[in-house]
Amino acid sequence: MDDAGLDLTQVRLHRHEATQSLLGDTIAITDEQWAEPSRLPGWTRAHVATHVARNADAFVRIMTQLRSGQPTGMYESPAQAREDIERGSERSALELQVDLDASAGRLHAHLAELMSMPPDRMVHLSPTRTERLDRLPLARLNEVVLHHIDLDVGFTYTNIGAQVASWLLEYNANRIGRDLNHPAIRIIADSGLTVVIGGVGRVTAVHGADNYLLGWLTGRLPPEQTNRRLPRLPGW
Repeated sequence: MDDAGLDLTQVRLHRHEATQSLLGDTIAITDEQWAEPSRLPGWTRAHVATHVARNADAFVRIMTQLRSGQPTGMYESPAQAREDIERGSERSALELQVDLDASAGRLHAHLAELMSMPPDRMVHLSPTRTERLDRLPLARLNEVVLHHIDLDVGFTYTNIGAQVASWLLEYNANRIGRDLNHPAIRIIADSGLTVVIGGVGRVTAVHGADNYLLGWLTGRLPPEQTNRRLPRLPGW
């Protein structure tokens, strides 16, 4: 991803719009519907919503740690994060909606601080994952958009706008990188984006619209819309 070509203001704007879109869909979900399975195996819609809310708080935690000069990390521990999601999934529709809205509001206020910080500073999100500081809004946008799909409330990859789809396709491709567990693939998107992911060996080229390729790359394509010519990817 071209560091100089990413407009942080535009990313923050699209992140806010994506959040409002998600909140507009979740406000109509009933207690019974929150308890139904999401598109993520083993998780209900309430699990997904709780994860999205705690993810927002995790980014706030990062910003607070940066401001105070502490070592950074999104969560206290993986075990605590899992426990928080399990307990949060037991709440009512009203409690879930309030949590989604309030946590998004807290993050929105804190992300404004990024504009005055060095954009290329590397931030530890976990012991095994680092991210450029100016990529945090993009990482949050990725969470909101993909988990909006996972809620299974009518939002699909087809609802992702062209600019956001292009950003997130490149973002997820770069996260995979040359992972030997993935087949070697050259992604050629309609936007002009070209990126190679996966291991060594013969490279397979895939072509298509950015939002369709994003759905395929992240496992968010409905089974009936999966093109058999697309390479199989490791389970997500």
